[in-house]
Amino acid sequence: MNENLFASFIAPTILGLPAAVLIILFPPLLIPASKYLINNRLITTQQWLVKLTSKQMMAMHNTKGRTWSLMLVSLIIFIATTNLLGLLPHSFTPTTQLSMNLAMAIPLWAGAVIMGFRSKIKNALAHFLPQGTPTPLIPMLVIIETISLLIQPMALAVRLTANITAGHLLMHLIGSATLAMSTINLPSTLIIFTILILLTILEIAVALIQAYVFTLLVSLYLHDNT
Repeated sequence: MNENLFASFIAPTILGLPAAVLIILFPPLLIPASKYLINNRLITTQQWLVKLTSKQMMAMHNTKGRTWSLMLVSLIIFIATTNLLGLLPHSFTPTTQLSMNLAMAIPLWAGAVIMGFRSKIKNALAHFLPQGTPTPLIPMLVIIETISLLIQPMALAVRLTANITAGHLLMHLIGSATLAMSTINLPSTLIIFTILILLTILEIAVALIQAYVFTLLVSLYLHDNT
């Protein structure tokens, strides 16, 4: 019970060297590649999920926006697998690190915004000043819209970090309470353990939903600029 709650969020090291890079590179190894003409059930299910996800995200995009389909599908698979692996005991979740989430959010957001300024500069600038704005409010609205544009990648990263971190902390607290109550009151321990199982199922759903939300928001930013 005296264990530091945030110990599991510290980046691990191997012989004094950071192991985060190896952990980040591990999830792609879990995605099997098709080498045969007839696929097995696992690869068939995987391909069906990828097609379903890409079809849903790319339906609203034009031809230029659909060039990002491979990147967006790779992004959602990476975040989902990383979040799910982080639910295993004694594991490290890279998506609990704000720096990593910013490293994913800022380049994708910047790429979408730069594409918008290059291809549709009038429409991109029109977002800073809504039509029919009174003249005295023009400077204030331009400043507000500029700030709202610049905080988009920060909102993406903070949303993912906060949701994953909160779930891990709650699971840690309830797990510690289960161990503490196991020697005091068995019926209470069973109740808390049932809550822990239900919370674990919820966190699996949150891990997948947050990956989808992150990728969907990047897709929406792309749609606004293409």
